[in-house]
Parts: sequence; C-alpha cells; structure tokens
Amino acid sequence: MSAAGVVSRVTEDALDAEVSQAVEDAVAAPECGAVVTFRGVVRDVDDDRGVTGLDYEAHPDATEVLRRCVDAVAAETGLRVAAVHRYGTLAIGDVALVASASAGHRREAFEACSLLVERIKAEVPIWKRQHFTDGVSEWVGL
Repeated sequence: MSAAGVVSRVTEDALDAEVSQAVEDAVAAPECGAVVTFRGVVRDVDDDRGVTGLDYEAHPDATEVLRRCVDAVAAETGLRVAAVHRYGTLAIGDVALVASASAGHRREAFEACSLLVERIKAEVPIWKRQHFTDGVSEWVGL
C-alpha cells in the first residue's frame, strides 16, 4: 500500500497540524513543485443560522470507501493524493477534513485536491448533524 493509502483514513482523532503534515508528507515528492492542502473547518453559521457544533457519524466501512476515493482520484489524475476525515463531536474551529494533492504545477494540484474533496463528500458514508444556536439540530445531506 502506498504512503497515501496508509495515511488516508476516517478517525475520531483530532485533525491537528501533525495530521495535516502527515497528509502532505504522504503526497510530497521531489518532482512535485506544488502541494495543495484543503482543511475543512467547522464554521459558526450555515444558511444564516448560527451553529454551535457538529456531530459526524461514520459507517464502519467509511475508511475503505475513503481509500477507494483516494485511489480513484490518483488513478484518474495520475497524481499523488491523500485525505483524512474526522468523525465524532466537533466544535467550531475544529478540522473535519484534510485533503492533499501534489503535482509538478499548481493548477493540476488544485484541480486534483478539489476533485478529491468532492468525491469524498459524495461517496464516503459520513453523516453530519448540525446543532444550531436556537437549540434545533438537523441532519445534513441525508
């Protein structure tokens, strides 16, 4: 398994600077002049409603599906990509997703990272419940 495959996973662990660096390290290579990293951060508003936090629930196969997304994007683009998604209870400012791609040039790296994030959002069985400041909670994307 590639380094990207080893680092790519779904976890309850906090996605801190060390995790972000591990994701970037998994895609870095001497021939790559561009490394693009996306960090999805829990924000305090959604559709003009105040948000107090999120709960993410993950299917037991979520890591396997995430790795398939990583492998598919790598195969489609010919680039190095990796990602880690968090589940559990997240507060405002917590990182929910770290995704990275590297390439010889920035445009390809940006495009591959964007493709990877969209693929993860569409395919990985992780569900989000938002908690709003008015006391209401809602599942998103079900």
